[in-house]
Amino acid sequence: MGDYRFKRVLLKLSGEALMSSGDYGIDPDMLSSIARQIKELHRDEREVAVVVGGGNIFRGMAASASGMDRSTADYIGMIATVMNSLALQDALENEGVFTRVQSAIRMTEVAEPYIRRRAIRHLEKGRVVIFAAGTGNPYFSTDTAAALRALEIGAEAILKATKVDGVYDADPVTHPDATMFKQLAYIDVLNRGLKVMDATATSLCMDNSLPIIVFNMGVEGNIRKVLMGEPIGTIVSGGEAT
Repeated sequence: MGDYRFKRVLLKLSGEALMSSGDYGIDPDMLSSIARQIKELHRDEREVAVVVGGGNIFRGMAASASGMDRSTADYIGMIATVMNSLALQDALENEGVFTRVQSAIRMTEVAEPYIRRRAIRHLEKGRVVIFAAGTGNPYFSTDTAAALRALEIGAEAILKATKVDGVYDADPVTHPDATMFKQLAYIDVLNRGLKVMDATATSLCMDNSLPIIVFNMGVEGNIRKVLMGEPIGTIVSGGEAT
């Protein structure tokens, strides 16, 4: 099994992470890769909860900027996260991993309602729990939902999956000379406006000393490496920037 650093974690996936190289929708190969990596942790008796964004299907902020009512746009985005959650549930169960989707918006035909104690019990029984529909409220991102749910279930860390190796001082796609941080303090993320999680989520983690580990989801096996404490990605905690 190896020496794991964490027992219970929350994995935050953006909707874009499910697209792979596409422009929208869900890439079945990427979905299978994520499911295989979570299965490996499940086999080693790690407790994993997941929050998935919906940006690969619908972007509430973009729709709002184009004139749609902000609350309506956000509710549509929440429904998009339910779609992604069901797709991930299917991929996990195809790998033999028992999974439950809990939605903050009641959709009892396809998902359980979010109930904190039930979610914790599912994790204790070895089931992966996917939290869908964000917080159930407009104006709050899935980053904030991830921080909130992680604290509610007693997760030891948030694993923020991205398409780059960690947090940089500039966009590494447009700035090849950008420097990656190995460690950052919450306050540095807020003061520098670094795109780790939104300010509300980062502040919530800072107030409760919940570490955020940002890593590249595109390298299969990285989730396990993070849980094993291997030095990959960027750790956001109370320490100084390095």
